[in-house]
Amino acid sequence: MTRFDIGTEVLLDVVDGVATVVLNRPEARNGLNLAMCLALRDTFEHLDSAEDVRVVVLRARGPAFCAGADLKERTGRDSAWVRRRRQASFAAYEAIERCAKPVVALVHGAVVGSGGEIAMSCDFVVASTDTTFRFPEPHWGTVGATQRLQRVIGRHRAKELLFTNRTMAATEAHRVGLVARLVEPTELDAAGRTVAAEITKAPPLSMALTKQAVDLGAETDLDRGIRIEMAAIERNLAEGGWRRGVADFTDSVKAAEKDREA
Repeated sequence: MTRFDIGTEVLLDVVDGVATVVLNRPEARNGLNLAMCLALRDTFEHLDSAEDVRVVVLRARGPAFCAGADLKERTGRDSAWVRRRRQASFAAYEAIERCAKPVVALVHGAVVGSGGEIAMSCDFVVASTDTTFRFPEPHWGTVGATQRLQRVIGRHRAKELLFTNRTMAATEAHRVGLVARLVEPTELDAAGRTVAAEITKAPPLSMALTKQAVDLGAETDLDRGIRIEMAAIERNLAEGGWRRGVADFTDSVKAAEKDREA
């Protein structure tokens, strides 16, 4: 096991290729403050090039995944400080999103405002059935979640959530695509381990290229997207690791045939 100390707001452990990043302000329901923003950015910039990491699981301690921005730290601050603080949060989200490794969010309890931004910056979200989502930024007198949210659930749904400050249950979040997989609270840890184990079975390069091709393809039309995929295929072929995948597939077919014959 490898452990890195990057402040106290965010914890990071790496075991057998699986990095676990933990939001660690349970006493504040993991409210996102400046220190946590900086720690998330530094952590994911480190993980992006960490050769011993195959997949990242992002989770939180305490009863809530993240109850949004910690507004208490803005007391007595001027607009310039608040602007720099918001830029720090954007840098944190971007570092998560740009990490070359697959990043899976495990969420539970309240996911509010900035917590939703953190979750949506991951590649997909596994949520417990007790999870709720809320995006109250306009009602808090600020602006946020206007870009990622609409790209995940659509413009009109995003407006409805932002305008009304309504709480969205996990089942609805799953139905509209904000959550990829829904599990019982007692099964969240096991689901995270299972997902991480499945991802680590794939060759690192093919996984990284797949993530890159999906993300780049989402920004363009299908014709250019196919070109992006072909470029990824060519790079993967040049590396040669694809032969292992073919061999593994052939071995699995042979094993299945033997089982049937037995």
